[in-house]
Parts: sequence; structure tokens; C-alpha cells
Amino acid sequence: MGLWKTIDDETKQEKSLVRISDASGVLSGKIEKLLDPAKASAVCEKCSDERKGQPVSGMVILRNLREEREEPGTFKGGDVLDPNNGKVYNAQIKLIEGGKKLELRGYIGAPLFGRTQTWIRVE
Repeated sequence: MGLWKTIDDETKQEKSLVRISDASGVLSGKIEKLLDPAKASAVCEKCSDERKGQPVSGMVILRNLREEREEPGTFKGGDVLDPNNGKVYNAQIKLIEGGKKLELRGYIGAPLFGRTQTWIRVE
């Protein structure tokens, strides 16, 4: 799937580079680099799972996404971690603009109640 630049949906600032990989049809995403030098050595203090206290750089934040048969280019069923608040949300991603961008929707309960970020393909 490649390397993606994450953009904060509230501040519109570039936050990190995330590598999304495919293992037997299941996508995961790992932070390769935090773009704010002041946060380069950040750890996830607010995480409540096995990632608590772990470095954010190198952390898997997207897990278990599978492509929808009815909607090619849309991946659902997994979760996304927000390392800023330590919360894990249901996740879905959808490729847009011919695969140059993706929309990540994080939500609790139904997708209607959540936030969307647009990430930009780097490679």
C-alpha cells in the first residue's frame, strides 16, 4: 500500500509518515517518522493496551483492515490508535483520487459518529 503523510483533521498540520502494508489481505499501518522534531522521542503515555509507554515512532496504529468485496478500495473491520489521547477507534479507509490520497475514518459505534483524516501518498 505504501508510505502516507498524515494530516491532522483539526489543525491541518502534517504529523507523521505511516507505512501501510498488506499481509495476506490484512492491512496494518506503522508510524515510520514523526514530522515534528519536538515529538521525535514521544511515547504513548495515554495508551491503555500493550502500546502504553512505547515509542510512538515505530508503533503500529492501524490494524486488521480488510478490503470490502462490495466496495473495492475500501477497507474496514480494523482499528486505529490515536497516540495523542491513547484511544482506539473502529477504522475504515478508502482510497480516493486514483489512489493518491486516502480517507481514514475513525469512529466509535457507527461510522456516522467519528472523524475523518485525509492522508497523502508519499510513495
